[in-house]
Amino acid sequence: MRHRIDGRQFGRDTSHRRAMLRNLAANLITHERIVTTDAKAKELRRVAEGLITKAKRLGPVAFTGHAELSEKDRARRLHVARLLGAYLPRWGVQADGVKKDLVEKVLTELAKRFTERPGGYTRIVKLGARRGDAASMSIIEFVDTPEFEPKAVPEKAESVAVGEPAAGAAAAG
Repeated sequence: MRHRIDGRQFGRDTSHRRAMLRNLAANLITHERIVTTDAKAKELRRVAEGLITKAKRLGPVAFTGHAELSEKDRARRLHVARLLGAYLPRWGVQADGVKKDLVEKVLTELAKRFTERPGGYTRIVKLGARRGDAASMSIIEFVDTPEFEPKAVPEKAESVAVGEPAAGAAAAG
């Protein structure tokens, strides 16, 4: 019986599991939306929300410029940056090829974005079964990620109801 033991093991040893979650967290922070299995998404939620909460606890110190901070606040920010850096890889490459400092992104962008939110920074949307092995797949994303809007389809100049002759045919006859 696995009483009082949390977390999924994924059939991996500790170092492999930790590396997998670090990489998933880095990809989630970099792209703000990733597709993975349900179980991995649920474990990743615990990790990602913990990282954001660490940054959020600094308050405005997290996203204030270095020159504007007092010596004590600089030390607090450095401590949290080192805690985040101990878990996250330092750099992530976005889809457009731009390298992004992940620790700074968590401290500046995400901590500021979620200041008023008491928790629940991620959303998991179930997609269904994967074709190859029928694993249940999900999208995990940050809750305030802007929705991707499809390009608008241009409307036709004239709309013709079904059963009515076209305007050109009525004028000719």
